[in-house]
Amino acid sequence: MKGAAGRALILGVCGLGLAGCDTLSSMNPFNKNDTYKPEIVANAPAEEIYNDGLGRVQKGDFEGAAKKFSSLDKQYPYSEWARKGLIMEAYATYEGGLYEESITASRRYLQSYPNTSDAAYAQYLMASSYYDQIPDITRDQEKSERAILALQELIQRYPNSEYVADAKKKIQVASDQLAGKELEVGRFYLQKRNYAGAINRFRTVVARYQTTRHVEEALERLTEAYMAMGIVSEAQTAAAVLGHNFPDSPWYKDAYALLTKGGVEPREDSQSWISKAFRGVPQVGQKTG
Repeated sequence: MKGAAGRALILGVCGLGLAGCDTLSSMNPFNKNDTYKPEIVANAPAEEIYNDGLGRVQKGDFEGAAKKFSSLDKQYPYSEWARKGLIMEAYATYEGGLYEESITASRRYLQSYPNTSDAAYAQYLMASSYYDQIPDITRDQEKSERAILALQELIQRYPNSEYVADAKKKIQVASDQLAGKELEVGRFYLQKRNYAGAINRFRTVVARYQTTRHVEEALERLTEAYMAMGIVSEAQTAAAVLGHNFPDSPWYKDAYALLTKGGVEPREDSQSWISKAFRGVPQVGQKTG
């Protein structure tokens, strides 16, 4: 609305003895002549808010509990209650399946309180939030990778933590998942006779995920791929390493049969990358001392 038309409308509203302007003025809650007074709501005691959050946790209202714990930081910033509320917010959101929210709260805790007694627990909650989102091997495994990184950081930063033992188990499971994904893609390439692409995938399993259950199949698949490419010495080494580490494996029987069909037997070349990759590495079920 511009120019004279706009001014005319304003004058029209306020015309007729300024009655209209008085009406508009009376609607202003901050008019000096008005009796309006802003209501000031006092903060509830921090302990009361915290206990309310705990009560909601016990009832299974994790989202409601998280909101209560989060409010402590807003109402009592930089206090001990704010710290306790933040770790409990991370816990409540994790228990409620709000994993991204738990990751955010855990990360905030670690940034704000890295040297406190609950820091290891915050790291564990963050890692577990990634871990619990790991999908099946047919889907992207970013969450598996993030879980492993967070769990490894827990072990490195808090080696005496009570969560270390569980972290190691979770790392094994997540690694197994990543190895399974590599195998799935490798098998696809092998089926399509893209032997170089298949070998790269199986090599990743052998080099990075040797303590997973998938390493046996990866070695047998390497035997297949190398034989198909005519690289017999590497095929022999893959089968020999498989037989040495997993003599009772059905995958070794398949690899052995494939080699003998081609007129050769398993024989390890100590200079092969396969042989070097397995030196001094404990296998699945083998004690590390």
